[in-house]
Amino acid sequence: MTHPYARELGDFLRARRSRLRPRDVGLEPGGRRKVTGLRREELALLAGLSTDYYQRMEQGREVRPSDGVLDALADALVLDEEERSHLFTLARAARRPAPARVERGPERVPDSTRRLLGVMDTPAVVLGRHLDLLAWNPMAEVLLGSPAGQPPDRLNMLLLMFDDTLTDGRNCPDWERQALDYIGMMRSAVAADPTHPRATAVVGELSIRSAEFRRLWARHDVRASVSGTKTFRVPEVGEIVLDWDTYPLPGAPGPVMLVWTAEPDSADADRLHLLASLRATRSTTVADRRCS
Repeated sequence: MTHPYARELGDFLRARRSRLRPRDVGLEPGGRRKVTGLRREELALLAGLSTDYYQRMEQGREVRPSDGVLDALADALVLDEEERSHLFTLARAARRPAPARVERGPERVPDSTRRLLGVMDTPAVVLGRHLDLLAWNPMAEVLLGSPAGQPPDRLNMLLLMFDDTLTDGRNCPDWERQALDYIGMMRSAVAADPTHPRATAVVGELSIRSAEFRRLWARHDVRASVSGTKTFRVPEVGEIVLDWDTYPLPGAPGPVMLVWTAEPDSADADRLHLLASLRATRSTTVADRRCS
């Protein structure tokens, strides 16, 4: 049986090799090419490895590369610091025997974190390691809608984002960027535990029903922490542009707090406060608001 971390390592190496072109690493293209990226033998040459050894790594076979080999591969693949860390995480885990049984307790949000959410005057939610929505504050409900009536297993940021009945399809200009951020966070979670049943369920469902998810998942992008800007189109007040950041909470791995903020004394801050004052007048379903 293939080691789950070795399989994930092989998939990551293959995805990163396919994004490189010969000219990116100083090689001549050399006639017609059957592959879009570097050939295995080209990458092996750049890393100072035999083609057979590198091929076995991509195939997830029993190979336990040293840190020196990993450094050479990271350099040859032109990995950034986050990708390099991901490579080492997968490879070092693949060196250890796969555990016969993994203890996985339920994810819990401490009471102190819930109290913090309650006193925050800006939208904030707590996401589990697989992007399940674990807790939220009233301002998040104002912005995103009420989760009432949604089955708990559907309250997942990836499942919601790829549900066209909730998120207005792919019409948001920043939709793909944010989808890649969430997918990158899920990739980090998979690196920590490739066989976790929640990751298997979410990724499996989306892989079956969404060609767009399959395309983005196959990129093997990874995000340890993310931030950005999002435009919300809210019927009651119009467009609101908010910055968003994630903050890790205690745990190994622990959940993260996702917080949306507006520039102080801006029109967006005024619209957000107005929306909060109107929240009792309308009930909405949880989902990202439509954006321009």
